[in-house]
Amino acid sequence: MIPLLFGVFTVLLLINLPMAFAIGIASIATVFATENLPLHSVVTRMFVGVDSFELLAIPFFIAAGEIMNAATITERIVNFSRSIVGHIRGGLAHVTIVSAMIFSGISGSATADASAIGSMMIPSMVRARFGRDFAVAVNASSSAMGPIIPPSIMMVIYGSIANVSIAKLFLGGFIPGVLIGFGLMGVAYYLSVRRGYRAEARASLKEVWKTFKAAILALLMPVVIMVGLLTGAFTPTEAGVVAVVYAILIGRFVYKSIAFRDLGHLFANAAITTATAMLIIATATVFAWLLAWFGFGANVVQVLLNISRDPVIVLFLIIAFLLLLGLFVEGIPVLIIFTPILIPIVAQLHIDPIFFGVILVMTIVIASVTPLVGVLN
Repeated sequence: MIPLLFGVFTVLLLINLPMAFAIGIASIATVFATENLPLHSVVTRMFVGVDSFELLAIPFFIAAGEIMNAATITERIVNFSRSIVGHIRGGLAHVTIVSAMIFSGISGSATADASAIGSMMIPSMVRARFGRDFAVAVNASSSAMGPIIPPSIMMVIYGSIANVSIAKLFLGGFIPGVLIGFGLMGVAYYLSVRRGYRAEARASLKEVWKTFKAAILALLMPVVIMVGLLTGAFTPTEAGVVAVVYAILIGRFVYKSIAFRDLGHLFANAAITTATAMLIIATATVFAWLLAWFGFGANVVQVLLNISRDPVIVLFLIIAFLLLLGLFVEGIPVLIIFTPILIPIVAQLHIDPIFFGVILVMTIVIASVTPLVGVLN
């Protein structure tokens, strides 16, 4: 039945059916063709897939990102980034990367970063005679930091599946995320020198201080979340609630850029985004359950361990496989379907599940930048 499951799924992807429906229809067709599986088990498994307290963090972080974006937070972050790195060769590229690095600590989503930062920076880079392809590539690559630098929606999903501390996952992703940002700045500088892209005028210390004061409350939001998580003051789900309340307070009473009547529209947008994500999570859970039912995970474990029992080699094989898979499938389904399969391998090789979770999320997000799917482009 595994060939049927993957075959139907592949055909539905080729006809460009939305991911959630492709996964769901393939799963339903496989259950329908299996004699000892009742059709109502699909609904049961979909419910089980989203029936998690940890996953409640997702709508709250999405709502916080919507409110922050509406409250001119993105503009303030971009202005602050421009004042501190705009004078480096290829200035607007560095502004995009640093802005995405900061915004990653607010939204927890790569697509939210790509939309919020890209809508401002891509037109600015094109007007400044940067290549359009270069501008899009910088925005897509820098947005990949969204699920790595905490908070992270993908890490919430991984933590709920693998039953590991989400707070530790958040902490584990901070340094790799920042290092990715510095690496992207190095590549952007090299390409800017080769292509003759110019820098912005250097900001004075007075201008840096002015933009810093304007953005300080936005910069404090990730700090508040991480301190609260690490001290045990609140859970990841409660951190999402804190983020929403924080965004409303500074947007309404400090920046005065949103009104209470705007919240209905913002929450509706967040609800639509959440519903899309939850439908993918629900259907991908059914898909993963079917793979487990037919013993696919055990076969994968056996194949990998037959190739090598060296943790480094196995990790490289997993990374290569996920990067290849990411050419065709969006990140969240890959995470949900393959985390239950890969966790037993990690356990047998004594690889720390927190470390593996960070590697897994980083690999999936990098794959999200690449064609053919390339959801961040």
